[in-house]
Amino acid sequence: MRRLSPPAIAFAPMPSLPPLLARGPWSPDQVTSAWRSEPFEPKPEETAAADAALAALRERGSPSHDGYAARLVDFDERDGGLHMELQPARWSLRLVGSTAARAVSVLCVVRDADGRWLAGRRAPWLASWTGRWTLGAAGAVEVDEEPVEAMTRELQEEWSLTPATLSIEALTGTPNGLVHLVGVAWLAEGAEAVRDDEHDAHAWWPPEIDQWPAEADDFVRRMAVLLA
Repeated sequence: MRRLSPPAIAFAPMPSLPPLLARGPWSPDQVTSAWRSEPFEPKPEETAAADAALAALRERGSPSHDGYAARLVDFDERDGGLHMELQPARWSLRLVGSTAARAVSVLCVVRDADGRWLAGRRAPWLASWTGRWTLGAAGAVEVDEEPVEAMTRELQEEWSLTPATLSIEALTGTPNGLVHLVGVAWLAEGAEAVRDDEHDAHAWWPPEIDQWPAEADDFVRRMAVLLA
């Protein structure tokens, strides 16, 4: 399997793109995973930091329950697809930027039949990214769940949507150790998004990224550039 080292991929003249670990596109059946049974053991200081982060969430009334979610152990591009080796790790480690934890989330960007992008503003009671506009649906991969299944689950839970087509575009990393499996869901003509309580507003942004409103921050724009 490939070692999880910094990717030696450059896309000049756009150095601000999210770091790529692997690049598709892949069809959903080309993205597979295998789960280790033993949970990840963080360092004592990381455990303490995660406990403190949960306590801070409780103080401000945000969800503070903990559990286990996916950690990326390794990955391999083979036979035209992507295979991920995963193991359980404390969900709360993603709150403290544990680079060793490599917490895995899925991001399912949504585009309608006219090419518009679905954007939602995250509700103030959430644990992270409160008040920020994000693309599509996102969330952690649950233990023993296939990452692509997590993507379609989050899309249904957050927006009551089922994609007409789904492509898996990239595996990306962040400087603080998070890993995102990114996909694009295209909707059938006439499909309607119904937001859940994790969003307090939503909008359909134009197909042309340079025509997006001011609330589209730099990270969201860079992710769209990667996918467009």
